[in-house]
Amino acid sequence: MNLAKNIRNTATRVLQNEAQAVLNLVDFLDSDFEACVEHILVSKGRVVITGVGKSAIIANKIVATLNSTGTPALFMHAADAIHGDLGMILDDDIVICISKSGNTPEIKVLVPLLKNLGSKLVALVSNTKSFLAEQSDYVLNASIDEEACPNNLAPTTSTTAHLALGDALAVCLLEARGFTSEDFAKYHPGGSLGKQLYLRVGDVLGGNEIPVVSESAGLAEVILEISGKRLGATAVIDAEGNLKGIITDGDLRRMLQKSLDIHLLKAADIMTVNPKSISTQEYAIRALNMMKNHNITQLVAMNGDKIAGFVHIHELMKEGIV
Repeated sequence: MNLAKNIRNTATRVLQNEAQAVLNLVDFLDSDFEACVEHILVSKGRVVITGVGKSAIIANKIVATLNSTGTPALFMHAADAIHGDLGMILDDDIVICISKSGNTPEIKVLVPLLKNLGSKLVALVSNTKSFLAEQSDYVLNASIDEEACPNNLAPTTSTTAHLALGDALAVCLLEARGFTSEDFAKYHPGGSLGKQLYLRVGDVLGGNEIPVVSESAGLAEVILEISGKRLGATAVIDAEGNLKGIITDGDLRRMLQKSLDIHLLKAADIMTVNPKSISTQEYAIRALNMMKNHNITQLVAMNGDKIAGFVHIHELMKEGIV
């Protein structure tokens, strides 16, 4: 019991420490942060991010976030830079160096070389009095009071602060560029996220025949249409072909439980009027959200005024967007 309590207490302390450090960053947002964003926006080059140790790992993540949100970026390991990797830096690139202390041997060797190349240099540091900060054109202040590590040694809170400030930089650039969900989809075509952003209703209809009956169709015709087309429902249309309603296999079951003369029933007597429908041009994720909101499993897909088919939740599940 004591061990479990100590575990929870330690985890709570770590999370509170890191959460407070991230909140404190708000007070460190200054003209340097604004100028850095503005410089990247107008630059014709890329953002090169470098660091060593844990900072290199954070640098890689920020690079990935920038690339996926419309800002070309690449990672350069600070230790490898002096062994040939400096060749990746082009004239218009801006270099962001991530370091807690700003005084590591690798940074002290690298910074003069970067300045000789004429690169704009940004320091993302937790020590604004460091060598790196003093040599940089812009300083992104990620100062912390202490690490979450009880010995105040292991990079914990500092790396969290660096990561959060990198996210703030990326989102500022995203918004300034007017980066849209459609733009995002271009860089994320794979997986469920990508499909949510580009897959449209028309893409999941398949080649099934469209089940349709007239308002005057008898019960036998309705049952044959639903079972024959294997979609669990049929649309009901008027003489002009306009959608008037929908009949599902659930509607049939509920109808048979009532004391009605089923031989006299017509489709118009059974159907649900004004059924939920969606355009084939809408994103499939919107169809899914409509089904969830209305607690239904299918929608009539419309191509303009014409019925294009049914989109079923099972089809969305097959596509992996559920």
